[in-house]
Amino acid sequence: MAPRDKSELVRQALADPNRPGENCRAPAGTWVPVINQARCEGKADCVVVCPYGVFEVGTLTDEEFGALGFFARLKSRAHGRKTARTPKADLCRACGYCVVVCPEKAITLAPRA
Repeated sequence: MAPRDKSELVRQALADPNRPGENCRAPAGTWVPVINQARCEGKADCVVVCPYGVFEVGTLTDEEFGALGFFARLKSRAHGRKTARTPKADLCRACGYCVVVCPEKAITLAPRA
């Protein structure tokens, strides 16, 4: 399944009254996106909508896959073991776009510890 159109995703994110974070005003790296790999299906909407290039889609490692529960492993297998990753989490400015466009509600924002 291909990701949706970027303009559609951004409109959806901007219109969401429950968008978390600091509306792209946080200093880079003070917030990090956290991905629930048991929910993520690697649909890449987060990749498309993130203005800072924080996300990419990759494949779960055998260790990550093994750590999932039974039903999450079935779901992951059905989606090619794809998952979102945050190789550039230090660039996150807490827009919250990723949180509200994720179809599986697999992303949350958390203050960096």
